[in-house]
Amino acid sequence: MIELIVSDMDGTLLNDKMEVSASNVSAINEANRLGIKFMVATGRGYTEAVPALKEVGIDCPMITLNGGQVFDEDGKLVENLGIDKTTTRHILEDVKKYGLYCEIMTSKGIFSDDKVRRIESMTSLLHETNPDTTFKMALVLAVARLEVMHVNYVENFKEVLDDNTQQVLKILVFSDSGQSELDPIRTKLAEDSRLVVTSSFRNNIEINHVEAQKGIALEKFAKKRGIPLENVMAIGDNFNDVSMLKVAGASFAVANAEDGVKVFAKYLTSTNSENGVAEAIMRCINENL
Repeated sequence: MIELIVSDMDGTLLNDKMEVSASNVSAINEANRLGIKFMVATGRGYTEAVPALKEVGIDCPMITLNGGQVFDEDGKLVENLGIDKTTTRHILEDVKKYGLYCEIMTSKGIFSDDKVRRIESMTSLLHETNPDTTFKMALVLAVARLEVMHVNYVENFKEVLDDNTQQVLKILVFSDSGQSELDPIRTKLAEDSRLVVTSSFRNNIEINHVEAQKGIALEKFAKKRGIPLENVMAIGDNFNDVSMLKVAGASFAVANAEDGVKVFAKYLTSTNSENGVAEAIMRCINENL
């Protein structure tokens, strides 16, 4: 019997409008009514993830930054795993060397040193994930979305790294050319056993502390709540979801998931824009997966 349902956000729980559909909300509420806890596991930071959930009345535990931080139902921080500043400086040097754009997620929020490139990256993501959306409309949506994400813009990341009161939790590197342009830095970083490099979309790589993975965070959370992993259901779409799909007793990939991700899921569900999360939840309830 499933006791805990864990869902990724972008490309999974959120539809093409970056919203949680009414059908998904209804299914989550039904699961809660039956005593099944719902949880989000996302690459987003807490302040970046909360607005879309609060908008539809969802208050739940959250794994954020791929496992860099974990929060309980009340928004209290219960887990924190970061990257040391020296390693961060080396990563930023490599990002600059390859002419790429990156963002730093810290214990004090999201930091960018180039607002224009951030908007360009978000526009590209929205346009490619929603083929029916024109580039102009994707730009409008990107600007609107960024207004509620509480991003901190700085002239140079040095001021972030020199602040000893905050910890670096994740580094997100973008390329509009896709993984081919990101492969060299990914390959170099993979040699560092203290880091884990994943991806949440074709235009990025996500760099975390090696223990900051959704699957590891999920295992810890379930253990603390006394929930066996065979009674956990996970839903995802991209490579940063693989670690949790591997450990969950029931694992679903949405139809729009990367093919390389689908092989790690026991079941498939509809796309994120076709209420795939709701379908998976109701199947879990009705078939007692």
